[in-house]
Amino acid sequence: MDIQLEKKALIKMIEETNDSTIIASIKKIFKTEKKDWWDELNNQQKFEIEESDREIDRGEYVNFEDFIKKYI
Repeated sequence: MDIQLEKKALIKMIEETNDSTIIASIKKIFKTEKKDWWDELNNQQKFEIEESDREIDRGEYVNFEDFIKKYI
C-alpha cells in the first residue's frame, strides 16, 4: 500500500462529498486520535496513580519476583 496514494484518494473523496455526517465522522476520528489517556481518567483514578508514584519514590513497593514467590 502506498500511503501517499491512499491519502490522495481520501482527500479526493472528502472533496467530492456533500455529506456532513461523513465530515463530522472524520473530524471525530482525528480528535479521538489525539486524546491523552490521562484526560480520560476521573480525579480518583488520577489520585491513585499519583499516590502509587509517591509510594514508589518512598520505596514502598515489592518487586514482581518477590510478590509472585508467595503464590507459587
